[in-house]
Amino acid sequence: MKIKNIQLTIVAVLSVVLLSGCNIYGKFKMPKESAIAAEYAKALEAEADTASFGNLRWQEVFTDPVLVDLIETALANNKDLNNAKLNVDIAHASLKGAKLSYLPSVALAPNGSGSKYGSGSFSWGYQLPMSVSWEIDIFGKLLNNKRGSQAAYNQAKHYSQAVRSQIIAAVANCYYGLVALESRLTLNRATAESWKESVEVMKNLKLASRGVTEAAVVQSEAQYYGILGAITDIETALDELNNTMSLLLNVMPQKWSVNPEASLSVPEIMRDAIPMRELAARPDVRAAEQALAAAYYTTAGARAAFYPGLAITANGGFTNILGSMIVNPAEFFVQLAGSLTMPLFSRGSNIARLEASKAQQKQAMNNFEYALLNASAEVSNAMLAYEKSLEKQEWLKKQVESLEKAVEYTQILLTVGTQSTTYLEVLTAQQNLLSSQTSLILCDQARAGAVINLYQSLGGGR
Repeated sequence: MKIKNIQLTIVAVLSVVLLSGCNIYGKFKMPKESAIAAEYAKALEAEADTASFGNLRWQEVFTDPVLVDLIETALANNKDLNNAKLNVDIAHASLKGAKLSYLPSVALAPNGSGSKYGSGSFSWGYQLPMSVSWEIDIFGKLLNNKRGSQAAYNQAKHYSQAVRSQIIAAVANCYYGLVALESRLTLNRATAESWKESVEVMKNLKLASRGVTEAAVVQSEAQYYGILGAITDIETALDELNNTMSLLLNVMPQKWSVNPEASLSVPEIMRDAIPMRELAARPDVRAAEQALAAAYYTTAGARAAFYPGLAITANGGFTNILGSMIVNPAEFFVQLAGSLTMPLFSRGSNIARLEASKAQQKQAMNNFEYALLNASAEVSNAMLAYEKSLEKQEWLKKQVESLEKAVEYTQILLTVGTQSTTYLEVLTAQQNLLSSQTSLILCDQARAGAVINLYQSLGGGR
């Protein structure tokens, strides 16, 4: 007898080992076959750098009080973010259901009936039964469902954080876009006034026969009308961007006030390489990882479907029906049963489910690797854009300074009647100055955008 018990124990142990080898019970681990996935798994084990740029709270990066108010309003009102939060609630409800599936199900179904034969009186019978059913999770079906629900819940939370990061970045980019357009509008209006004065100067010089022809007057007028036309384009773009900001904040279209002197300053963020642990902090990457984990547990559940299921049921209650007889007084009754269901042939549904799950798991792995590569590219692009915008900004400042002097000198020389200076040189100097000043404003906007994109690409927005 002891030998038989030992044999049964050995068989049970071997069965568990074999089933574990089939990944029915095992927890998800990042596959090491891929070099980038292995590096990611190693980065997850490293301690997070709380001082890194992406881990800074958004209030530490965006300090402009006007922008802070706009971001807070967007985080409270934005519909996309609210829907992402609701997805987290939905996933949490599914997880709660998966956890409760370990508990037995209990049902109460009272019923009664009456019967009459011939001229006899009615015979009344009744039952107050309660049934309890409990599925024993020997082969990990419930376990994998619960783990898959947990992965889906984690994925929803990371996706919600990714949406939050996108909203913060979108509001910040829109804000500095408004700052740039307001600056350009102010510049163009001031330039228009200056060019209007130049037109009058040209007319006076022509009347005074100081070497200025009617062609020069017409050219200066055309330049003035051109800048007025450019102002209308800027006003249109400004109105459209105000509407975009209103949409982000989920309010009716309106004009938003901005700080015209707003400038985005950040700590030193340039490095030669991007640490994997910073990419691993991105919510979209973490969401892709959890999607891979969920696919893994779906595959494990598909494998578990090939193994039998064990269920225990119990029925009990109070009744006055015994077979087809009605007795008084009524009695309690209890029934116990156990069932083992072994799938033998399910018309290929289990095989098809397993094959589909394996393919979906490979897709999830491909998506995860792409998310990592895309994250690395975005960070690299943002870092380079920020570095080059700083370099370009310095050159444009010097260009503006030189062109301001050029405009001043050519206007003086034309006014005093120097033959070496023509009206065309004055017009060219004015046009070049406006173009350079506009480029400087756009460069400032590009620098701010690079900082915002870098912060978002490093998972910022907490």
